[in-house]
Amino acid sequence: MYRFLLLFLFLIVNGINRIAAQTVPTLISPNAIKELHYKEDTLKDFAFYLLTDSLPEERMVADSVFTRTLVRALQIPFSFYYPFDSVLGISKMYAPDSSFRIITWNLQYNDYYNRQRGAIQINTKDGKLKLFPLRDASEFTDRSADSVRSTKNWIGALYYRIIKKEEQGKPFYTLFGLDPNNAKSTIKWIEVLHFSNQGEPLFGGPFFSYAKDSVPKETQMRVSLEYKKNTRVLMDYIPELDMILMDHLISENDDVESPWTFVPDGDQEGFKWEKGRWLHINKVFNHKLEDGKAPRELPILETPSQQKIPALKKGN
Repeated sequence: MYRFLLLFLFLIVNGINRIAAQTVPTLISPNAIKELHYKEDTLKDFAFYLLTDSLPEERMVADSVFTRTLVRALQIPFSFYYPFDSVLGISKMYAPDSSFRIITWNLQYNDYYNRQRGAIQINTKDGKLKLFPLRDASEFTDRSADSVRSTKNWIGALYYRIIKKEEQGKPFYTLFGLDPNNAKSTIKWIEVLHFSNQGEPLFGGPFFSYAKDSVPKETQMRVSLEYKKNTRVLMDYIPELDMILMDHLISENDDVESPWTFVPDGDQEGFKWEKGRWLHINKVFNHKLEDGKAPRELPILETPSQQKIPALKKGN
């Protein structure tokens, strides 16, 4: 059940943030498209085995074949514009400015040990492959929020959103990712991806400031929420508010040392981009309803035809 829930999540993620074949299809030659179709079929099969096979050794074999096939596919000129839409369960997120994409996936060894795989593909003018493999080193640190990291010691995540902000003409890409973690808890991450003067990807930095909190704490390099498995927790960018919203969590049994007991309490924190940093807002919504003004699904003394029900907005 755990693996199928993960697959279901990325059936949704795969439909987000596509550019590619629809915008510059003529860059890929007909022969290259045929070859990409062929490799896509192989990737599709092994992605399915990777996520659903009941034996860990078979999932590891599928991961190995999938990785080798993916690299060969990406070596085809202008593969950057090929979306691999039929490869389900794999996150393929393009930067808003189409300068790169990040491909990530999960390998589950057992109920208590997951590791993420991935790579950053740069959009090159000549169509040649420029690829940065990502090595998940999260198991080797207990202080994941206090360091800038390279592709060699990446904090693994399956990315579900990328947004771009700028400061003094330099782009900064905020990544939103999910780590299935283990059978008891899930982790969501926010961090900022930027590039060195040499073009090397760097993850994290002093981007999350708590300076305006009533009790300020140190600036964080990245932010995470760990919470009870199968709990719905918001951690995302809300375009209408131009800010990040995240649920405030509490332990459902007052055990603050056990994040697998954490659930939302109804309040929401946030971050607003100001002067090159995400500034923390401790409580985003302070509106309090007057007594007797709580919303009701349908007042008892009114019929549906008499009740004006506002249109629902699609959730994020």
